[in-house]
Amino acid sequence: MQNINIVLQQLETVLLGKQQQIKLALTCILARGHLLIEDLPGMGKTSLSQGLAQSLGLSYQRVQFTSDMLPADILGVSIFNQQQSQFTFHPGPIFNQMVLADEINRASPKTQSALLEAMAEQQITLDGVTSPLPQPFFVIATQNPTEQSGTFPLPESQLDRFMMRISIGYPDPTAELNMLKGLKNGEKPAVLNECLSASTLQELQSEVDNVSASDALLHYILALVNASRTQSNGAGLSPRASKAILHAAKAWALINGRRYLVPEDVQAIFPHVAEHRLRQYSQQQGEALSAEILNKVNPIL
Repeated sequence: MQNINIVLQQLETVLLGKQQQIKLALTCILARGHLLIEDLPGMGKTSLSQGLAQSLGLSYQRVQFTSDMLPADILGVSIFNQQQSQFTFHPGPIFNQMVLADEINRASPKTQSALLEAMAEQQITLDGVTSPLPQPFFVIATQNPTEQSGTFPLPESQLDRFMMRISIGYPDPTAELNMLKGLKNGEKPAVLNECLSASTLQELQSEVDNVSASDALLHYILALVNASRTQSNGAGLSPRASKAILHAAKAWALINGRRYLVPEDVQAIFPHVAEHRLRQYSQQQGEALSAEILNKVNPIL
């Protein structure tokens, strides 16, 4: 897919040495999912989200979450217009095609929950009025490690709304050196070109839906999901997670130039779909459990 390759190549100039994480982020968007990026501050989470929005031609808004933020700061507010003697709705930053919820776990659970309907239903309801959100619509949330001060752990219901979770991690020495060389003269990062339009992105999403999956592949996905339910003390993957694995695997296959699924597609995305749903106590627990499931369940094709 030439258009997809152009996007990937451009984003690799923003996040040096992180081709895998870029592919996973684009996979999530092509699969119509929301993305959770969990890492330490300064790893490039915001740069990746801005680069995706610019490359895909999407309207974009960054919202910095803080402990004193209210739901109205995200959704919008109705203000009484004295001249017209009626309330006028002023839409909030959620009314963009891509919204970056930066440091989402620094906001209170009440404010975090304001995103739930938007993420699940592509609409918001305020003062009894339901308003559709612009299409396509994506939320990219960044999260600091929960052991840092001033953080509120996301509840399981909210974690399950995110199709995938990725971690960017430290760059390798060569990539970090190239980054410093590029900034040594103090120049600002260049504005990225629009590689795709929103309508083209929606066409690619439709192509993802048409990627074929054999019955054997579907049984493999179900075997992975069932293994999570027997090995995680009753807190296994939900049916929503099953659908997320299938859609993400199809998007991964399309990015890699195939219109059919192979087991490697499922294996590539499974940890990023499963880990944040499986961790009852820590991120390390989710990582260990997803790796154990992949090792125990073999595809029978």
